[in-house]
Amino acid sequence: MKILLTAINAKYIHSNLAVYSLKAAAGVFGEQVEIGEYTINQKTEQILKDIYRRQPDVVAFSCYIWNRRMVEELIRELPKVLPGVRLWAGGPEVTYDARAFLEECPKAAGVMRGEGEETFCRLAAYYIEGECLLSGIRGLTYRGEDGRIHETEEREPADMDRLPFACENPERFTNRIVYYESSRGCPFRCSYCLSSVERQVRFRSMELVEKELLFFLKAQVPQVKFVDRTFNLDPGRTARLWQWLLEHDNGITNFHFEIGADLLTEEELAIMSRMRPGLIQLEIGVQSTNGDTIRGIDRTMDLERLKAAVRRIKGFHNIHQHLDLIAGLPFEDLKSFRRSFDEVYELEPEQLQLGFLKVLKGSKMYERASDYGILCCDGPPYEVLSTRWLSYGDVLLLKGVEEMVEIYYNSHQFGRTLKELLKRYESPFDLFHELAVYYEDRGYDQISHSRMARYEILREWLKQKGWMRPVYDQCMVYDLYARENLKSRPSFAADLNPYREKLKEYEKHYGKRVHVEIFLCEEGPRYVLFDYERRDPLTKEAHVEVLH
Repeated sequence: MKILLTAINAKYIHSNLAVYSLKAAAGVFGEQVEIGEYTINQKTEQILKDIYRRQPDVVAFSCYIWNRRMVEELIRELPKVLPGVRLWAGGPEVTYDARAFLEECPKAAGVMRGEGEETFCRLAAYYIEGECLLSGIRGLTYRGEDGRIHETEEREPADMDRLPFACENPERFTNRIVYYESSRGCPFRCSYCLSSVERQVRFRSMELVEKELLFFLKAQVPQVKFVDRTFNLDPGRTARLWQWLLEHDNGITNFHFEIGADLLTEEELAIMSRMRPGLIQLEIGVQSTNGDTIRGIDRTMDLERLKAAVRRIKGFHNIHQHLDLIAGLPFEDLKSFRRSFDEVYELEPEQLQLGFLKVLKGSKMYERASDYGILCCDGPPYEVLSTRWLSYGDVLLLKGVEEMVEIYYNSHQFGRTLKELLKRYESPFDLFHELAVYYEDRGYDQISHSRMARYEILREWLKQKGWMRPVYDQCMVYDLYARENLKSRPSFAADLNPYREKLKEYEKHYGKRVHVEIFLCEEGPRYVLFDYERRDPLTKEAHVEVLH
């Protein structure tokens, strides 16, 4: 008997914590359980072929909004090439509509609802030893021999300390993100989030957490991403763990936490200020700065405390901050979202993610969608199309802004250029909006562009506006060399001929692992050195010095 736990991840660099947790929880049945990880970028035929060659008797899919359609297609096709295979699904995408999923997928045997460790262990025993009945396993929705759909009782929440460590084999995570869980549940009630369904928070003991993190540190795993919904709920626990990380830092591993910045204490901030640059990074959900919106989604947030904490952390110069906004929330029209965007942009996070509301089955937002006039896609990812406050045209406009933010801000490839351009704007949102319109008008949004092409489009846009000035070209040259020592000199860089002798002197002194560039200022030529051996650990930019 072979059971294949199947994960279809959004990217190759991701790993799937669920399938590793289930295999670890299978206990004595684990030797007959295999893991197959794929990505949504693969063709379904490739995944089908690999599963066929493994010849499993049971296939269980880990199901999310990004892979549900592929899972459904595989469930339709697998019985054709593996007659008699039993097909199961689990995960947040099928837990809250398990019966509907089985009706849509008549070849599927059942769904494991909610937390799956104990449920899967019992299901494995059912197939391997035949020692029980499906009706006696809690947490299942399954198709009986009579063809009807049956449901068993809900399973009690798991004791976090009884769950086995899921990542005993670090080689499987080479060049990939390792996901780790030290708690489950969330005390907050954000109506768009499935974590709000379970208000009880359960923690894994600190002794176990420290032991398992030490395993990652010894293996020199590049990144460990905590999936805890709000990691810093317990300030004493947070301070203890961050102090432990500070004391056990291996100089390599980065730890990612999703936190509530407004909950940070002075003790936590003091510990963070002493950390190695890059030891931790923070994901902070702002979602909106509109008070009516925050109340409308049942979210608890002290915006001013959040801003103050983000600014203080920014001042430490050692921690990457990723701030999130969600478009399509209740009571937020385009004008309000513009204001939210500008307020968050002013905080200068290393990443600003402009996301769009997903109306997830099982969430309060799903129940209230009609009250807010929210229309969304019927299928995954159930993304908002319009609301009482945002038209579909507004949503498309924001999609364009999102793309420009990714290209020109989050890439860290246009930092000096953006700062110079923003001197012309009261609102950063307006700059990205104008760029989005320009891209769409010329069809550039339909084409994949090289990095240099992005600069050329920016220069083209500036010329069209009548704004082309030497300062913009010099900012772009600076941004280009801050990222890499270019093989081909940009066409819009300054003429080197009058300065070649001086540049040769610098090259002889500093060697070829640096680049010295000439910038023309009112005070005269300025020589700037870009050192690629010394990079900023947060932005990855070269170390920069003005030479005298």
